[in-house]
Amino acid sequence: MICPECQSSNLKKNGHKRGKQNYLCKNCRRQFIDSYSPLGYPESVKKYCLHLYLEGNGFRRIERLTGVSHNTVINWVKLAGLSLAQQPDYDEIPEVAQIDELQTFVGNKKNKIWRATAVNKGSAGILAWTIGDRSAETFKPLWKIIKGWKCFFYATDGYVVYPQFIDETDHIVSKTYMTRVEGENTRLRHYLSRLHRKTLCYSKSLLMLALSIRLVIYYLKHKTVPITS
Repeated sequence: MICPECQSSNLKKNGHKRGKQNYLCKNCRRQFIDSYSPLGYPESVKKYCLHLYLEGNGFRRIERLTGVSHNTVINWVKLAGLSLAQQPDYDEIPEVAQIDELQTFVGNKKNKIWRATAVNKGSAGILAWTIGDRSAETFKPLWKIIKGWKCFFYATDGYVVYPQFIDETDHIVSKTYMTRVEGENTRLRHYLSRLHRKTLCYSKSLLMLALSIRLVIYYLKHKTVPITS
């Protein structure tokens, strides 16, 4: 073994550093250990932390379970979410689309945010969504997507915004036809800690909420998490 600074072999042991033997060069006084771990976390750790997040755990709890800083996990969630498309891909255009809202909040519990969701009555999975206040302006970009499906019917709970966009002859107002979309919203609440009804976790920004939703939709469909370098 030689000194990495002056290449001298005139060394002595000098205690331990982070569980590894530390050495001191007698010539240049450089201290070093015999082997260094590679910088950063391996992909398996990133994947495990993202799995924990998408199984309903908050960032602080993930830190307690894994020892990985919650800020590092937050950064991984952001990078993974940004790597995905804003809207999920889908293989089948629905004959009957169900539309519903899920309420959450950002920043504090007085700042209510709604997530409008569109699903296929006949199959699992979320086809399109948007977030914002509970207004027509928030629903408008979602309607631009789903009106192109030209469904036979659009089923909703009858909230006042929907009749502004959906023709009366194509509109079903019935809780009976809402079971699929309500089930998908329940799954989101189950898999994302920030969406739980009674929780200390909450979204501090609209962007983080949106990225988290992108991730959980991908996770539920593909049964895996995207990993970015």
